[in-house]
Order: sequence, then C-alpha cells, then structure tokens
Amino acid sequence: MTRRPPTQAVPRGPDKLALLRPLRPQRNLTEEAVARLTEEIRKGRLPPGARLPTEQVLMKAMGVSRTVVREAVAALRAEGLVITRQGSGAFVAADASRVPFRIDPDGLSSIGDVLEVMELRLAIEVESAALAAERITPERLAPIGRALRAIEAAIARGEGAINEDFAFHRAIAAASANPRFAELLEFLGRHVIPRQSVRVSVGTPQSQRRYLIGIQKEHGRIYAAIRGGQPAEARRAMRTHLTRSLQRYRRLAEGRLQD
Repeated sequence: MTRRPPTQAVPRGPDKLALLRPLRPQRNLTEEAVARLTEEIRKGRLPPGARLPTEQVLMKAMGVSRTVVREAVAALRAEGLVITRQGSGAFVAADASRVPFRIDPDGLSSIGDVLEVMELRLAIEVESAALAAERITPERLAPIGRALRAIEAAIARGEGAINEDFAFHRAIAAASANPRFAELLEFLGRHVIPRQSVRVSVGTPQSQRRYLIGIQKEHGRIYAAIRGGQPAEARRAMRTHLTRSLQRYRRLAEGRLQD
C-alpha cells in the first residue's frame, strides 16, 4: 500500500494567506487567481505537499466562480506547481520551487522595473544581430528586408508601425539560426515594448513622422550590416539603436520627450 505524504495545515488567524482575500476586478480573474496562488507557493506559505483550500473556500474567499478556480488550478497543474489527487483535492508539487521564468507585465510597477527588462532585451538583440550577420543567407535575409519595407510603408500611411517594427526585430533574431533567441525575444517583446507609449506621446503627426523616420534610419544601418555579413557592425548598430530607445523611454518617463 502506497503511503501518501502528510498534508500541511493552511495558516489561519493573523497569518491568513493572501490568496484568501477578494480579487481585484480589473484583471482577468483566472490570471489573478493563478498569480495569487503562485505567489503563495513561491513565498513558501503554501509549501510542497500542502493541500490547497477547497474549491468552495477559494470561491468564497476570492469572490470568483467555480470555473475560475478550476481554470486556475488547471493552469498551475500545467506549470508543474500543483498536482491533483482524485477524491483528495489539489496539492503543491514537491518540486514547486522550480518555478518557470515569468515576467508579469502588471508586476512592472516602476520605470526601473521596465528598464531592467528592456536592458535584458538589449543584451539578447545585440548578440542575435551579430550572429545573424555571421550566419546570413539569402533565405534568412529576405524576411528582414520584407519587415524593413513594411515599416517604410506603414510610416508612409501615417501609422505607428509598431507591429512591423517588432516583426523586423523578430526576423533578425530568427536569422541568428538559434531559435532560442527568437523565442525569448517574442516573450520579452510582447511584454515590454516602449515604442507604443513613446509614439503616442510624440505630439503632432509631423513630429511623430520625424521620430519614426529617425528610427527607420537606425533600422537601415542594422539591415545593411547584416546583409553585408559584418557581425561587429551589426552588433554596434543594434546596440546604438536599442540604447537610444532606452534613452527615449527614460525621457518619456521623466516627462522630457521633446519634438
């Protein structure tokens, strides 16, 4: 007969779990429930082997439906943080400390938090640009060229070219021939791209167009270096471009972005 590990009691009284409070309505409730439970697991307030509160307790405490609770538990199970036992409930997994890397955009509460993630992205893209130049082939260059032309067309239409801009950077990461660069860039880029905030804040259509044309010139230098198979120049051009983006975002945050 297999013995089940002993379950640990859920704290009561003054040490009541943070998850046993109503959720804020402005976020997706399932995401909020997942974040709340994950936080308690990370902090060790729900240690390995601990039984999660019952569905009824979670529903009442967080003010959500049974569907939300079940979706949240399913998401935690998919992440390997929770295991379920038929007839017994859900329990924190033994290896729950191995939490996958995540960046919660709602957790980026300060300009410092945002800039830290942007700096991480800068480090990734600088090297991926150099590898793209080193490993460039006509097949890998073509998507970069298409993305560059798509940016140009969007600017001509008077648009912000935000999606086209990201496609350009993603194409460069893909051209590195290391799929991990593209995967990580996709993750970081979708969470933290200051360009949309900056562009919205640039005053008139004329000033926005000048701003975008300046960015496009930087893109052109990156493309030329990659096309020419010049890793050092590609690295330098990408670093210059993203460093300037960091500077633009800092000025925006400080309320000093000028036309």
